[in-house]
Amino acid sequence: MRFDLGAGGAVTAIEGPLVFLRRVVRAGLGEAVAVEGADGRARLGRIVGLDEERIVVELLESTAGLGIDDVTVRFRGEPMTMALGPGLLGRVFDGVGRPRDGGPPVPEMVRRRVDTGTINPATRGLPKDFIETGVSSIDILNSLVRGQKLPIFSAGGLPHDRLAAGIAQTARLRGEDEAGFAVVFAGIGVSHDSAESFRAAMEQSGALEHTAMFLNLASEPSAQRLLTPRYALTAAEYLAFDEGRHVLVILTDMTNYCEALREVSASHGEIPSRKGYPGYMYSDLATIFERAGWIKGRAGTLTQLPILTMPADDISHPIPDLTGYITEGQVVLDRALEHRGIYPPVNVLPSLSRLMDQGIGEGFTHPDHPALAQQLFAAYARAARVRVLSSVVGRDGLTETDRLYLDFGDRFEADFVSQEAMRGFEESFALGWEILAMLPPGELARLSDAQIAEHIAPVLARAETATEAGDG
Repeated sequence: MRFDLGAGGAVTAIEGPLVFLRRVVRAGLGEAVAVEGADGRARLGRIVGLDEERIVVELLESTAGLGIDDVTVRFRGEPMTMALGPGLLGRVFDGVGRPRDGGPPVPEMVRRRVDTGTINPATRGLPKDFIETGVSSIDILNSLVRGQKLPIFSAGGLPHDRLAAGIAQTARLRGEDEAGFAVVFAGIGVSHDSAESFRAAMEQSGALEHTAMFLNLASEPSAQRLLTPRYALTAAEYLAFDEGRHVLVILTDMTNYCEALREVSASHGEIPSRKGYPGYMYSDLATIFERAGWIKGRAGTLTQLPILTMPADDISHPIPDLTGYITEGQVVLDRALEHRGIYPPVNVLPSLSRLMDQGIGEGFTHPDHPALAQQLFAAYARAARVRVLSSVVGRDGLTETDRLYLDFGDRFEADFVSQEAMRGFEESFALGWEILAMLPPGELARLSDAQIAEHIAPVLARAETATEAGDG
């Protein structure tokens, strides 16, 4: 049911994005409203506060031009909703689901609330199967599994935007389900230049055909940033659970979301908690991240790859700290690697995918993938320890084996972690064995003799043949 409060007397104050009204109608918390000024333009808002005497409306657009005596408020009688139907893919929307590409609205088959609850644990299935991202350090060592939520922890100035665009363009499923794959990309509080670069990259690569983009600009009100991931996830849930697609949702940058949450919380007069963020930030983030997964009996899945920038490079900051409690691992970008020209600067050692075992191995990627990942991680961890020792005693003070590990660590970062172009799984898989061949077979304790004979021995044979040909 709709109610209108005409101009004159209903509005008592306008403070920033908040409009204060006398409570003379029945309304509910979270209800959508339209606020019109003297210019006749409707501005979208929602009810964020109620008591016996007043209603507090938070506008998702600028309040410029609004006056207390010339405001008309229309109550829609329903929460924030989004029209969904065929034609979502290939489109670009703003942060609240309105077309930003100049095209018509999406044909409405259903209309859904954007603040729906998370997946019922009783109907949630265990994530499984492999999503290929094109990034070797993720695909081989921290594999992304369908239905998982795996965040990327970045920092200011690191190339997470480039990484997000690259994954959005190249991510795919393997096998017969590849045709049912879709991407939902949400830019939260991004600059105009970044938004245009995201859109141009997707259009030029052709990936926009199976992608729905939601772009919220930094110049737009902070309250709108709180709804952008929810609109994007509502669209993703329709694609996954209504159309049966396997959907990868990329959310960047969740730090902008949390900053908006802190700003809006302060404007409401709420008591701040750790570092000024509201005490409910954990549960608020959970309402976003826990919408990933798959539902028993449904064909589609929803996978999340949220990206956040750690303030002051601090992984114990509330934003990455709380995110780590909710999600299933993390991929950590490292400033020291970036300074050495390594892209993407993924620090393998603190990175982790807790559900990796559910999506790799026989029937998913390759039977020897788990052993390769374990051996690469163990060898690189040994190389990191040797580097510390080398900084004390120098390279000449190391044993011959330790010097091999030192060289292995350098090549692992330069040739495996670093990649100018995205790689397919098979290329990354072969490269991992090639780099492991630098070490003596006796050091490969996590590989069986059969795996060494199948994967390492041919690499050594090719190297020996090339050496003989060069000598000849």
